[in-house]
Amino acid sequence: MCYDDNARPPVPDGADGQAQGEDLVLTAADGNRFAAYFARPAAPTGAQVIIYPDVRGLHQFYKELALRFADIGIAAIALDYFGRTAGLTARDDSFEFWPHVQQLKLENFFLDVRAALDYLRSHASAEGATYPVGFCMGGSLTILSGCDRSFGFAGLVAFYAGLSRPIAGNGTALERADQLAYPLLGLFGGADQGIPVSQVHELEEKLRRRSLEHQIHIYEGAPHSFFDRRYSEYAEACADAWQRVRDFIAAHSHNRT
Repeated sequence: MCYDDNARPPVPDGADGQAQGEDLVLTAADGNRFAAYFARPAAPTGAQVIIYPDVRGLHQFYKELALRFADIGIAAIALDYFGRTAGLTARDDSFEFWPHVQQLKLENFFLDVRAALDYLRSHASAEGATYPVGFCMGGSLTILSGCDRSFGFAGLVAFYAGLSRPIAGNGTALERADQLAYPLLGLFGGADQGIPVSQVHELEEKLRRRSLEHQIHIYEGAPHSFFDRRYSEYAEACADAWQRVRDFIAAHSHNRT
């Protein structure tokens, strides 16, 4: 997993601390009930994100990340993956996530994404530019959901997306990257033991050959999960990653909000 129970997202510059958040239980089209967390900004910009957590699902790091997005005016909803197999139980460090990961199906995940998007668009902005922001397995799922034009995303943001592991029986993110339908911002650690830099360069080359708009940045010396405010040695990388995310969202939202 990316983050333990003590991990916390970095605070972006200019965060106003005024966001309000709430736990939700949403229902997908097939009747699945799953946990989500919605954060509403005090001063909305019109842009909004749907957060795909790491392999453990919806835990405290991602609830706080939703609040940090909302603190800079970006409405956010984070969703859990495992309502069908683990119900509404806690996703703390004791959660044995791997048996549930093995049962995850992409078509079911997409049903949950649509339910979360419906909630976001009805409680934040119906017309606002919307971006999935994923971490680790969630980054891989960002790329896979970015192959579906029906979601109507404005762009994709993936932190250390796993590129070579098959996800939910639908191939790897690297294999599917040439089907992407939206601009991509990809952020990776140069010292990530699970994602070789050579794979990141292969991803970039695939996108370049397709002439798909993309920004890929590798933080030299940074490990997997560097985006954590406990790690003072990566504070500069965290601040830069926040700025890149904000710039990417701003650049792709101006014609949509």
